[in-house]
Amino acid sequence: MILGLLKIDEGQISICGCDVKNDFENAIANVGGIIENPEMYKNLTGKENLMQYARMYKNITKERIDEVVKIVGLEGRINDKISKYSLGMRQRLGIAQAILHKPKLLVLDEPTNGLDPDGIKQLREIFFNITRKEKSAVLVSSHMLAELDLMCDRIGIIDRGRLVDIKTMNEIRTVSDEEMNEYEAELEGAEEFLKANNIAFEIRDNGRFAFSCKKSEIPAFVKSAVENGVSIYALVPKQKTLEEAYMETTSHNVKGGVGV
Repeated sequence: MILGLLKIDEGQISICGCDVKNDFENAIANVGGIIENPEMYKNLTGKENLMQYARMYKNITKERIDEVVKIVGLEGRINDKISKYSLGMRQRLGIAQAILHKPKLLVLDEPTNGLDPDGIKQLREIFFNITRKEKSAVLVSSHMLAELDLMCDRIGIIDRGRLVDIKTMNEIRTVSDEEMNEYEAELEGAEEFLKANNIAFEIRDNGRFAFSCKKSEIPAFVKSAVENGVSIYALVPKQKTLEEAYMETTSHNVKGGVGV
């Protein structure tokens, strides 16, 4: 609907102050997008493809083409034919095409599908580069929650076709001072101390002690532990994952989706 490919059932979509329904051309001029897989001319080189796409816009210079090639890291293969490109390379070239005209908004649908770990990491770095150097907002729609956890700074959760929550990743990960949270601690001589203070704990496979308490109780715990001869080498709070936040927000509804 943002890209004008589906009819808007209700509500309004505005991009840079331009209404998608009533001022489509000016609204979409600020947008770049890839839905599913980028389509290209396989008999042409990567650079020839970009030159064809550049004809759709005004004032796309040779220098700009070279610039986007560098942003997506295809300098060494840009003169190869698309038929020789891997899936990850085609995905990167598609992003280069989508940002040729310096859009304010880049919309991507499942951009990491089918990529190996190296390709996913490279794509994530490209997105960071785009937001910093191109000053574009990147909107990613995906169900790969673990990957989105690493990639995004703000999350919108869609459940049964409705946007039910928007939070930053900091808000998702942060535990309030009075909320019970799990801590994992690397301690020496702690077992008797924990038992004596009626602190329920378990010893993990990595040898660390896991226990739950409030954040506001940690200073007193550390002070008391040290005074009782416990050596503390690490004390790490458990951070909520995006998957946990998603399941809580959708009440374990497996039909939900996530758009970020």
